[in-house]
Amino acid sequence: MILADLILVVATALLFYAALTDLKSFKIRNEAIVALLALFLFHAVASGRWTHIGWNVGFALLMLAVMLVFYARNWMGGGDVKLLAVAFLWTGLACALPFALLLAVFAGMHAGAASLGWVRAPGREGDARARIAFAPSIAAALIGVFALGCLSGPQ
Repeated sequence: MILADLILVVATALLFYAALTDLKSFKIRNEAIVALLALFLFHAVASGRWTHIGWNVGFALLMLAVMLVFYARNWMGGGDVKLLAVAFLWTGLACALPFALLLAVFAGMHAGAASLGWVRAPGREGDARARIAFAPSIAAALIGVFALGCLSGPQ
């Protein structure tokens, strides 16, 4: 179980990196996504959750399909879609509700901070809407799920 907890610490550090990168440059590196995917697999084995990998993959693919519609309509960036898909892979169905609730709270806080000018929210060319980095909210929500212990063992 110590190995599983260590993997969560490494994943948390990687999520912080992705969030900071997105805040600064509005980009999420593919290497971070692949590393989070690999850490998920290692964690699933180390924690005994490997028996549910099929369900987690299916759920993540379903959510990816929904998010691709948002991406096609320019409502989400590609990096956000990839990071959210990996986040849903981590949470699976068992932890999706706490993740979604935390995501709503953190995204609302981030949007509020952007409207107050506390975080950068530039508009796109020819578009009056501001855009905010979504990775910090995704990262905070997934780290929150880690902290709640939702992923701590077989479910």
